[in-house]
Amino acid sequence: MGVPPRVAVIGAGAAGLAAVKALRDAAVPTIGFEAADQVGGLWVYGAPDSPAYRTLHLNTSRGRTQFADHPMPTDWPDYPDHRRVAGYLADYAEHFGLGDTIRLRHTVERVTRDPAGTWTVAANGPHGPVSVTVDAVVVANGHNRVPRLPDPSYPGTSTAEQLHSHDYRGPEQLTGKRVLVVGGGNSAMDIAVDASYAATRTLLSLRRGVWVVPKYLLGRPSDTLNGALARRLPWRLRQRISQATLSATVGSPARYGLPAPTHGFLQDHPTLSDGLLSRLTHGDVEARPGVAALDGDRVEFTDGRSDSVDLIIWCTGYRVEIPFLDPALLGGNGDSLPLYRHVFHPDVPGLTFVGLMQSTGSAFPLVEAQAKLIAAHLAGRYALPDPDRQRAVCRAELRAATARWGQRRPAMRVDFDVYLAELTRELTAGTRRARSGTAGAPDSTAAAGAGSAGGAASARDAGSAGDAAGAASSVGVEQ
Repeated sequence: MGVPPRVAVIGAGAAGLAAVKALRDAAVPTIGFEAADQVGGLWVYGAPDSPAYRTLHLNTSRGRTQFADHPMPTDWPDYPDHRRVAGYLADYAEHFGLGDTIRLRHTVERVTRDPAGTWTVAANGPHGPVSVTVDAVVVANGHNRVPRLPDPSYPGTSTAEQLHSHDYRGPEQLTGKRVLVVGGGNSAMDIAVDASYAATRTLLSLRRGVWVVPKYLLGRPSDTLNGALARRLPWRLRQRISQATLSATVGSPARYGLPAPTHGFLQDHPTLSDGLLSRLTHGDVEARPGVAALDGDRVEFTDGRSDSVDLIIWCTGYRVEIPFLDPALLGGNGDSLPLYRHVFHPDVPGLTFVGLMQSTGSAFPLVEAQAKLIAAHLAGRYALPDPDRQRAVCRAELRAATARWGQRRPAMRVDFDVYLAELTRELTAGTRRARSGTAGAPDSTAAAGAGSAGGAASARDAGSAGDAAGAASSVGVEQ
């Protein structure tokens, strides 16, 4: 197979660490770049660009979050806090000896591809500029770094203090204030609960309804129940069962004063919170509909009510920005970029992504599986179908994802269990393609689908894409 390509991995959070490990396991020469002074990405509390706050915990259970080849300690709680998770990622890097591969305090400024197909990665390090030439690039820098504020902004002006959840660090920022939290994701619920204990008054504004799921259902972590169903049932049937279970155990969100969801369960990222519903029923958090306008220290809501506030916290998610890549490679917007299996750029051989997705569950097992797929490809053991087939699969998945999730980032959406199974099938199919003689250097395998094995694999791919995307298909998960 010749000399394996040299690969650059950008980012050393969960996605980047999984990529570096998989490439090293496949004996593919690799160099990693991380802007921070330690690994762990968004889980490192206080690190530059990290959105972690002091009360942050996993919103997916330990058993459903851990890497397959590095389980979390069994004596840990079901939902560990950010310190444990950051320590777990640091231990992962140490256990597998990844440190000598990753250059810390190196911020990647530009990644360019030359006509011959090689890539130049330019970074700024503690000792000045660094430039390396590689055959392939793995983008694993995450997408929860650039806050997204309401756009267009609401009418009027506000004299209240305002911040994005990205800049929230702990309840001391809320003490003695009248706080309005805007948003329906996990961070919004966590911050609203924090505020209910520290602030003089807490309002929670939701523009649209969300399904609020307690972290335990029927005595078990709630995500384990859906996981058990996902191995047996299509998502529509899972949806009915899950909604019936929620209705029987906690009731409708409208029962707590929250807007009724207009979408079914499993048609958006679930919001998990044990504390919010209790604080609502005790009156310590007051629900409000969407914001209509701002007027000095008052906020007007769409139902005509208005309230005075001292602090507005916008929990409105993040923009996908990959500033070191030419925007033309991203189609102008990273959250709508079509990627084969949410990993491979169909039009740019050698450009791959780990973690550019929004999952209904944890990201860790998914980025681990994505990384193994990339490593097998770059080692010559996995062959892609031809580019036309890749694009066809992307289109089929996007249609199915749009039908399920609507226009809210359908290109990024995946159903955790279905997508994990799909990556396993994809690795098997690509291995067959490679063994049939369609594999070659990474820059040539994307065009190697014309043989009989590649054609057969392409037909299987089209079917599996429809099945997987129909049953599912990829905050920001604010976790």
